[in-house]
This record gives sequence, structure tokens and C-alpha cells, in this order.
Amino acid sequence: MPQPIIPRPLAEFFAAQNAGNVELLLTSFTEDAIVHDERQEHRGTAAIRAWLERTTREYHPQVELVAASEYGGSFSVDASVSGTFPQSPVRLRYTFTLIGDRVSRLDIG
Repeated sequence: MPQPIIPRPLAEFFAAQNAGNVELLLTSFTEDAIVHDERQEHRGTAAIRAWLERTTREYHPQVELVAASEYGGSFSVDASVSGTFPQSPVRLRYTFTLIGDRVSRLDIG
């Protein structure tokens, strides 16, 4: 199945996530970025680093992109996510807001 076409910063984000590279993932975000995941908000570099380290260590997520769309400057990416968590794999929607080539907001649900 062909991969959906997404902007370069998002392609780099998912490549780093699949590689488990927290340092590279962190460079995807602005310093004041906000991430919403599992009903929790992670605001700023330190909180996002802690979230990335924890989720990478606990879940070992692997993401396969299914679909992507853009609406009003936000990008939604539907993905099949597998890892070491209950009900793996699950289908999740990642909604990104970019400032330049960096993520200023990410909602996962």
C-alpha cells in the first residue's frame, strides 16, 4: 500500500518515532509546543521530552501511515500503531499544527 504524502517535517517525525530516536523526535517540536495524548497535556520541551522517553520506553511504538489530509493549516494523519500496549495495533489520528517546519501542537487520539 502506498504511503500517504505528508510534509517533510511530519515524515521526519514518524521516521524518528519508528526508530525510537527521542532526541530526533524532540527536534520536531517548537520550544513552547503542546502535545495532547492519553487525556494528558505536555507543554514545552522538558514535558514533551519526558512524554517521549516514557512512551518510547514503555510502548515501543511502530507507526504505519494509513491516510493524511490538510485542513486550515492543520495536518491529520491516520495511522496504525503497534507496540507493547493492550489492544495493539490501534488506529490513531495525529493532528499536527506546524510553525515553519516544526510542530507547535500535536493531538493524538
